[in-house]
Amino acid sequence: MSELKPLRIKNLSLPEYGLDQLDWERVERAVAEAVAGPGRSWFLTTLNPDGSPHTTGFGHVWLDGAVYFTTDPGVRKARNLVADPRCTVAAPIPGWDVTFDGEAHRVTDPAVVERIAAVYAGIGWPAVAEGDVITAPFSAPSAGPGPWQVFRVEVLSAVALSMEEPHGATKWWFR
Repeated sequence: MSELKPLRIKNLSLPEYGLDQLDWERVERAVAEAVAGPGRSWFLTTLNPDGSPHTTGFGHVWLDGAVYFTTDPGVRKARNLVADPRCTVAAPIPGWDVTFDGEAHRVTDPAVVERIAAVYAGIGWPAVAEGDVITAPFSAPSAGPGPWQVFRVEVLSAVALSMEEPHGATKWWFR
């Protein structure tokens, strides 16, 4: 999987339910399999200048224990992240509700941008890396015009609720 290894773990299930803490590797496998695509938006919450939350759906890539996404530099989420990188990602995936708290920063390494463009192309979006940005003939209607910058969410903690056996709720800290 990834190099994302929990440093601390807390079982969030109430003791009267008798549920064990969830296994991070099982959760991460489910996250990695939940590729972006139609009807599979995740949700990113950033902080507006006044401190209020701004939430938007976005297409994502899970790679090496981090969430990657593209955005026009002029849209609200990009402007918010430049001012304050703290964010939360809500990832409703089959069998799970997962949230990630972290910090998002722009990716400027052309090799990483190329990897992300290749993953997007592999799932049906004809993305192409051009230096430190991605271009494509189209994107989501809310994405703004290309080229798009790539951002990486460094996951600092995660919470997962299992909707299938074994049920439970667990929080992991990675830093």
